[in-house]
Amino acid sequence: MKAFSLVFLLVLLHLNLQAQDQIQWMKFEEAIAANEKNPKMILVDVYTDWCGWCKKMDKETFTDPNVIAHFQKNFYAVKLNAENTNRSFQFMGKTFTEAQMAAAMRVNSYPNFVVIEPSLQNIAQLPGYRDPAAFLAGLADLIDKAFKKTP
Repeated sequence: MKAFSLVFLLVLLHLNLQAQDQIQWMKFEEAIAANEKNPKMILVDVYTDWCGWCKKMDKETFTDPNVIAHFQKNFYAVKLNAENTNRSFQFMGKTFTEAQMAAAMRVNSYPNFVVIEPSLQNIAQLPGYRDPAAFLAGLADLIDKAFKKTP
């Protein structure tokens, strides 16, 4: 019985460590609900199924340990398919499909990363593929310019 308990504990520990090694993607409405409880910026990865650069971001940039750590600390991460007209959700009293939300955020190229500040009033975009270092640098620059007020 002790051996079973030890194996079970090790499996749970492994799963927990594995979960920390990847970005925890949410649906748009889940991020909004989480933001209500604990305000953070929301980063929306707007993609399409046919976008090769989107797949390259998933494979190379979003698996980088520095990017994962930055996301976990600073953002609620959302995947939004810009061509999905089947799934709908509520946002600010209106119903949107994923495609309608992408259009409302004025996304017209992929991949595109929309950052929404915690009050949900302002957004900024970071379009195009970037390797991990360039993505983090571009994100920091975007946030500095879009959301931080200078004295």
